[in-house]
Amino acid sequence: MFLRNRQKGFTLIELLIVVAIIGIIAAILIPNLLDALQKAKQKRTVSDMRNVGTAWMSWLTDQVSAASAGQSGGTGKYDATNHNSVDYADLAVMLTPSKTFFYMQNVPALDGWKHTYSYGRASNLLDAAVMIICSSGRDTDYETGVNCIGGEWTVGSYIATDYDNDIVWADGFFVLGPGGLTQAATP
Repeated sequence: MFLRNRQKGFTLIELLIVVAIIGIIAAILIPNLLDALQKAKQKRTVSDMRNVGTAWMSWLTDQVSAASAGQSGGTGKYDATNHNSVDYADLAVMLTPSKTFFYMQNVPALDGWKHTYSYGRASNLLDAAVMIICSSGRDTDYETGVNCIGGEWTVGSYIATDYDNDIVWADGFFVLGPGGLTQAATP
């Protein structure tokens, strides 16, 4: 009786099954990974805007002895037509006047998608609407047109996975943002 000498290794069918399984796993994981990356960029942007906004509100309180109370979130409009653009370098100097006294150590220049923020401030610091910070989101286009300063924003929120939408913080609350961010500042 002759014994057949079997060669070691995988058959073509076994290799095809393994490749198919790897392909199915990749098809499931890659979209989730890409969504998680965009979500992380959005959360970083929201966090940075909240931190800069808090520091800027502290600066405003020191300038006029009281910060604006903010507006209620929900429905309505935020009027930024009386705002003038604030350059990033000017804001950084404003919030970090010296190495020993600062409202914020490092003012972020770019949002999570590596786009510049837009900053605006009213000429009169006692106005009801005083300051605004905007991120254009992933797509770099503001929904109101060219930029966020000098326009009117409808207060509201959008589906958190719509990463192309703008994120707008003004006077202590998110005017426009993902999910349930548009809530008035709490004392």
